[in-house]
Amino acid sequence: MATTAKFSCLKAAQSSFVGRTQVKAQAAPKAAGRTTAVSVRAEDRPLFFPGAVAPSYLDGSLAGDFGWDPLGLGADETALKWYRQAELMHARWAMLGCVGILVQEVTNPDVFWYEAALPENLPSFVNDDFNLGSILAFEFLMMHYVEVRRWQDYKKPGSVNEDPIFSGNSVPNPETGYPGGIFDPMGFSKGDLKKAQYKEIINGRAAMFAFTGMTIQAQALGMGPIACAKEHMGSGGMSNIFSNLGKCVLPDSVVASGVVIPTPCLWP
Repeated sequence: MATTAKFSCLKAAQSSFVGRTQVKAQAAPKAAGRTTAVSVRAEDRPLFFPGAVAPSYLDGSLAGDFGWDPLGLGADETALKWYRQAELMHARWAMLGCVGILVQEVTNPDVFWYEAALPENLPSFVNDDFNLGSILAFEFLMMHYVEVRRWQDYKKPGSVNEDPIFSGNSVPNPETGYPGGIFDPMGFSKGDLKKAQYKEIINGRAAMFAFTGMTIQAQALGMGPIACAKEHMGSGGMSNIFSNLGKCVLPDSVVASGVVIPTPCLWP
């Protein structure tokens, strides 16, 4: 009986030990599986620098997210959403601005784009008696109205989809900042929306840099981007950012409809 009891105790202890070993052996592959999955995701995702570690809040869900936020501005989730909307608007305005500058220089090269809004380059009804303040006030009110509507859509997505004047007219607005409908005449939102969003933000970021460059060129040389490119190539590359450092051809101010507007140079 004593021998049988000892054997039973040994058997139970062995079973218990083996059982714990089996549990550990089963848990190990799960941990390894999780590590492998994270590694694969990190390798598949493009980042701003090879081997860079993106902040936890930049998880790749936003179009054009390469994990770049050295100042940590997006750490606040609410702020990050608003920064994305602000970036979208600046990107779209920059793309329109760049296209407008290039088209104007090709179709009407006699007018320098930076001076296109001066009275002498505007229609004849815009003269010294023209009330520039009224135009600015009207623009301010209209832009304020649009921005308030955009803020409402940001706070409560879809809340401003319907036309406030012509009720019954609305836009689908599949995502905040991407209204669709009449604002998507090419139907990009009906296809691969994520791919279209990526292309838009990448081109928009390039356009913001390009518009900044066009503005600095205009202030330093008094020429449009096409004329500057011709001068750069014609000089064998000698006319460049370094050779024109510190130049500024802008007057200290201009007078538009009786209003003196200072025109400082952004170029150092």
